Amino acid sequence: MKLFITGISTDVGKTVASAIIVEALEADYWKPIQAGDVDHSDSHKVKSFVSNERTIIHPNSYLLNTPASPHLAAEIDGVTIDLKQIKEPQIQNHLVIEGAGGVFVPLNGTDCVIDLIQPDYKVIVVSRHYLGSINHTLLTIEALINRKMMIGGIIFSGNKNPSTESIILNKTGIKCIGRIDQEPYFDQNVIKEYADLFRENLLELQ
Repeated sequence: MKLFITGISTDVGKTVASAIIVEALEADYWKPIQAGDVDHSDSHKVKSFVSNERTIIHPNSYLLNTPASPHLAAEIDGVTIDLKQIKEPQIQNHLVIEGAGGVFVPLNGTDCVIDLIQPDYKVIVVSRHYLGSINHTLLTIEALINRKMMIGGIIFSGNKNPSTESIILNKTGIKCIGRIDQEPYFDQNVIKEYADLFRENLLELQ
């Protein structure tokens, strides 16, 4: 099973959600494009969060120095992101692929994050409540549906907002994998607790 984790915007909790899913499935993890935080990247974070011994963290296809939109970070680094150079790890295990920002974050003059999503990927959307998040979530889901992409489910992150969550679920009919509360911190123990809660719903996606 290959799960692509995307968000409705930046800083909505994709990396924590990815770590939980990785731990729940003892899956491998791959972030094709990392922009900024080279020494404390999302790959580093996921590695520090998971405690199982099976997971392998695969190297980024593009590791860019500037914390910016990938197209700009690549330009500053003097490179152009080429989708043909982004090679998915060939493995026997489940694979969790983490995107960058939202689905229409540009990678170059032509391609966006949504263009990384392959036909055999199931997409999990991470949504976080803020003013405008309902619109951003519904637009993200509509874009994925328009591209005929498989949506595995949605994860809500941050402070609970029942009104926001119920209207998103009712309008889309998408399965809720679970919700991640606004925890004071995340470590291996907290990630493992969520992994145990999410595992059954994730295994049903196979």
